[in-house]
Amino acid sequence: MIYARVGRKSSRSDQALDKLAATHLGKILDPKTPDPLSQVFSLLDVRAARCTRFEAGGRWSYRFPAKPALKFGAVVQGECWIDFGDEARHRLASGDCFLLSNAPAYVLANDEHLAPEDGIAAFDWAQSDVARHGGGETVLLAGSFGFEPSDAELLLDALPRFLLIPSRSPPAPVIQSTLGILDLEIRGTGIGAAVLTNRLADVLLVQVLRAALDQSDGEGLGWINALVDARIGKAIGLMHADAAHPWTLDALAGAIAMSRSAFSKRFKSLVGLAPLDYLLRWRMRLARDQLRLGVSVSATAARLGYSSESAFGHAFKRVYGQAPKRYWRRQATGEKFLINPNK
Repeated sequence: MIYARVGRKSSRSDQALDKLAATHLGKILDPKTPDPLSQVFSLLDVRAARCTRFEAGGRWSYRFPAKPALKFGAVVQGECWIDFGDEARHRLASGDCFLLSNAPAYVLANDEHLAPEDGIAAFDWAQSDVARHGGGETVLLAGSFGFEPSDAELLLDALPRFLLIPSRSPPAPVIQSTLGILDLEIRGTGIGAAVLTNRLADVLLVQVLRAALDQSDGEGLGWINALVDARIGKAIGLMHADAAHPWTLDALAGAIAMSRSAFSKRFKSLVGLAPLDYLLRWRMRLARDQLRLGVSVSATAARLGYSSESAFGHAFKRVYGQAPKRYWRRQATGEKFLINPNK
């Protein structure tokens, strides 16, 4: 068995750091909020980076560059096209909302035959969150989300390049309600507007993901689909709630009343990983979060149930291609940490 607690002597500063890190880990794995998606968002520190408004009248066409990020867009008035340049063109109507994962280069236009202008250079985005072209027949809201870069693929890889929630879909009225308030805050100058726009964008992201799950029929959303599966979602919840527990395939299968083989097959079909592989990666993401806070390797290993630094180090290297001490040193010196490209 590799699971046990490891003791170590520590200074007062180490003890204070460990208490802070334990509190941070406790917030991520708070049993009062056992929802795995909320735990992932907390771990990734998903947050809205900026929200903008675009008003356009007459004929117009603007191109925007690719961006390795998660972006949202919504048409609150009028209609237009979004064109990805590979024969993937979508008509957007008022009330439509969409996500761009690992956002590719795209063109927004109301005239698909018009040569596009540079959508970054054409407006003074540095000075204003509102850009205008001609008039206000068409209005779009947009925003992007930031999170820890080395964890980005956990969310981005689960989403399609372009995810559209049409205005006619059942969840659309709820999303449109949030968009209405967001629009008022972007245009307004009230106290705390920046805080409100960021929080509303966070709410919007969760609402769009919920809507996407409703319309996906279990396809196209990777491990996020698994969260709403009654049995597999419960298994993921168990692993998230107590990552240090010595879970076995038999124990997880038994906890959700499935046979071992049926559980393994169903889990892998939804998540793309075997159950214990997923558990390993969840533990290592928690570990990296602790190391990022400056917690020692031995304390991190103990907190996640490993009996030795060696056992923990092998697990960490298996997922990230580097030993945890090397990662810890690189974080301390500000070097960029690269994920193992083979994982």
